[in-house]
Amino acid sequence: MSASEQTFPADFTFGVATAAYQVEGGIENDWAEWERAGRLKAPDARCGAAVDHWNRYEEDYALARAVGATAFRISLEWARIEPERGRFDEAALEAYRERLLKMKAHGLRPVVTLHHFTHPTWFHRETPWHQPASVDVFRRYAKRCAALLEGLDALVISFNEPMVLLLGGYLQGAIPPGIADGPTTMRAMENLVRSHVAAREELLARLGRVELGISQNMLAFAPDRWWHPLDRALVRLGAQAYNHAFHEALATGRLRVTMPGVASTRVDIPGARDSVEFIGVNYYTRAHLRFVPRPPFIEFKYRDIHGRGLTDIGWEDWPEGFLQTLRDVRRYGKPVWITENGIDDRKGARRPHYLHTHLAQVLTARAQGVDVRGYLYWSLLDNFEWLEGWGPRFGLYHVDFDTLRRSPTPACDYFRAVATSRTLAPPDAVRPAGG
Repeated sequence: MSASEQTFPADFTFGVATAAYQVEGGIENDWAEWERAGRLKAPDARCGAAVDHWNRYEEDYALARAVGATAFRISLEWARIEPERGRFDEAALEAYRERLLKMKAHGLRPVVTLHHFTHPTWFHRETPWHQPASVDVFRRYAKRCAALLEGLDALVISFNEPMVLLLGGYLQGAIPPGIADGPTTMRAMENLVRSHVAAREELLARLGRVELGISQNMLAFAPDRWWHPLDRALVRLGAQAYNHAFHEALATGRLRVTMPGVASTRVDIPGARDSVEFIGVNYYTRAHLRFVPRPPFIEFKYRDIHGRGLTDIGWEDWPEGFLQTLRDVRRYGKPVWITENGIDDRKGARRPHYLHTHLAQVLTARAQGVDVRGYLYWSLLDNFEWLEGWGPRFGLYHVDFDTLRRSPTPACDYFRAVATSRTLAPPDAVRPAGG
């Protein structure tokens, strides 16, 4: 790269990302019920107090600023806000408003997710996503959330990783609500799109304007057997259904998903057309797909083809796929925000290199015409990682889960150097703070 190609512009945003259930603590929702039912990989794991961000939020805002971040992604916990159907907790709403105002006062732009996987305990029993009533209750929730955002110039995400929620919760039954049925999955998908539209309407009614998108987990895909035509066909189908179905629905108003032998949907939702101001991309890895002659006819795996070593959670380190993903979303003609990108690095030694190689792809994508506006690292802190429990460590800051003490990993110095200088240098060229 030339010197200019190694430099981020002054208005490019570096930030960090979190999610309520994973960091706040003290939340009673569908995931808390799932844990008590022993449904995690470690059946006795409990999120519990998480990392106590609910009480330590100002400390954590200061940590974000200390690494040069100027944006902070949180999610609002629906179970706090509406613990019983139709009853909103005014104290919880006031507490979130206070946290957002203090975030802004710390020099951090709020990036606010309305739905990050979790639900109130009543939701799946009374108004699950595969029923039309789900749209009405999400609209009502979004209307109350809109008031929290006044005057904040927040970037807003309606749904985090809707395909993960649907595949995990409705097709595989591995996460709440634990359903494993293809047609039900499609009905839920349609209602998630409608709920995004409903939320948009409520946000616009209250705020006048809004920067709204979804945060979509996007995988690079490769055939497990490069020579096998069915593996190659799965890559095409997988990329379209998993990576692009939601983005395309919110661009065109047409939801088109084909999962041969499982389920499909073709539905027009006119209100969804051009219903986002940006494209949110979560990128972590590449998956290799293999056709198998039994439902669901697909097997995926992570392979260390290039000898880089799988990450500690077992994912391939494949920054090249990040560039291809960013190129792929250029088709939507919208600004792009990287709403998550990170590595499970339990010793902390690999993260600076991971940041360097992935940020290099961002610069290359920008040079090739992709309008990437910001990069939010997942995550500021080590936290509770869903089905994986307390094992993975994605944080810029290491958290002692016994004492909850936060301490910087080597990546803090590297992230700070890039974010403040706007220049991408190799990790070994960055001197530790005070060094």
